Amino acid sequence: MLRNIEIAELLARASDEHEGNKQKAARRASRHALAWPTEVADLVSDEDRSLTELSAVGPWVARLIHGWLDAPPTDDLEPQSDLRRDFQTFAQAKERVAGSPEWRTDLQGDLQMHSVYSDGSLTIQEMAMHALDLGYSYVAMTDHSKGLHIAGGMNEERLAEQGAEIDGLNAYFESEAIDFRVLKSLEMNLSPAGAGDMEPGSLEPLDLVLGSFHSQLRKKEDQTDRYLAGIRNPDVNVLGHPRGRQWNFRLGLVAEWPKVFEAAAELDKAVEIDAHPNRQDLNRDLLELARDAGVRISIGTDAHYNHELTYVDIGLSAALSVGIPRQRILNYMSADELVEWGRATRR
Repeated sequence: MLRNIEIAELLARASDEHEGNKQKAARRASRHALAWPTEVADLVSDEDRSLTELSAVGPWVARLIHGWLDAPPTDDLEPQSDLRRDFQTFAQAKERVAGSPEWRTDLQGDLQMHSVYSDGSLTIQEMAMHALDLGYSYVAMTDHSKGLHIAGGMNEERLAEQGAEIDGLNAYFESEAIDFRVLKSLEMNLSPAGAGDMEPGSLEPLDLVLGSFHSQLRKKEDQTDRYLAGIRNPDVNVLGHPRGRQWNFRLGLVAEWPKVFEAAAELDKAVEIDAHPNRQDLNRDLLELARDAGVRISIGTDAHYNHELTYVDIGLSAALSVGIPRQRILNYMSADELVEWGRATRR
């Protein structure tokens, strides 16, 4: 039977064969297929369920999928485009992590998410309570900084307001003897020269700073110097979604990755696995190089909605698949250990 990753590929191909609304529907469903929690083959085996239960699946897309299930294509279903290579589905990731359950039960927290302070959909408290339900000890609230206007990035004053709210929320957890903590954090926008967009003094109260590139992400020239500058930025702990790739949309940047990872390892900084289904960045091919360099790994879901917190399995699965040692993954540190490391690796 076809698996979701193959259906995602077939939907992407179908989008190239149609125009107008059908093209949009197939392209959207291809993207969503990466996040479907259940293999389609398992879903259709239950006569009481419909494919339209799945996100982005309407009647026309459901008919396409049923056609492929009834008469599986004989063509090679490996990705036809580099834009779709080295991705896994949420359903695949859950299956792999289920084989090593301690990877989830021992996980202490999620190190990238967003709230209404930038482009997230929920308040800090709402995101924190959902994370608490997952059994976490902490989360890093990494809303965007002011340079990313399209995502409602925070300026220095707004960052301080958020910090005060987080202090109040943590005081509540402590008063209720709840073993949970929201880390004051930021996803700081980096220029192509590796410079941050916030006054360094505004970052001093923070526990963790992710530095991420959000511009000029389609350059084909080698970007090693850009990455080295970001890694060496004294205000940055973690290089966020390093390649900048997105499923069937953007290939991401190229660099001498061993050199980048070696520089991060030398400074004891971390590189991220952004576990969002459409990013999966770093991808597994590059994670093998990161493993060999001995660099620290940070896993974040990049969640903008509460249900996206469960995508952490995609990051765990990627790390598992290439043999990243758990002692190199920040998410298995205690909150105190992580904060200590964060302050030691900045300024």
